[in-house]
Amino acid sequence: MRLTVAASVLTALLWLPLSVQAQEQDWSVGAYIGKYYDTEPAGFLAGRAGFVDQHLYALTATKTVWRSATLPLSLELDGMLGVQSGVASLSEIAVAPALRWSGFPWNSTVHTSVSFAPLGVSYTSSVSPLERGQGGKGSQTLNWLFLEVALSSPSNKTNEFFARLHHRCAVYDLLNNYGANGEDFFTLGFRRRF
Repeated sequence: MRLTVAASVLTALLWLPLSVQAQEQDWSVGAYIGKYYDTEPAGFLAGRAGFVDQHLYALTATKTVWRSATLPLSLELDGMLGVQSGVASLSEIAVAPALRWSGFPWNSTVHTSVSFAPLGVSYTSSVSPLERGQGGKGSQTLNWLFLEVALSSPSNKTNEFFARLHHRCAVYDLLNNYGANGEDFFTLGFRRRF
């Protein structure tokens, strides 16, 4: 039910008139989908990932809470609401502060930004079998980390496509010592800034 309400709100916001969106673009809403991979984000970036039949479908919203006066750097608060299906069915909700850097020399051709959220909170409705350690234990509440690359047209930065590595973990066993990596998804998405 909550996901249906969130999807309705997201759909309504995506259809806001462009004149409303042309002001300060401190908010965004979007959606992303992805597939589980069996290594941590560094392993994925190094090409050492195998994919598993577990999928994530998520809605996301961000609020820019700070912008540097001298650098192309901002701080956002990012929240997501998602569902997973495949090996297991469960829901996830997460929130994290994220730094966004948008100072790239090719931005006049393709506007690019990179966002990184190393410390957040993620809660799932149940412990995924993909997150259980050798003793069969796992945690519903874990750290949420993501790394994202976003692309948009330089003439219309309102609409943005992005790729995100979505990661849940115990922060090197600081949150628990069950011996499980958590969950990792490679996702693709779209957002609208307003």
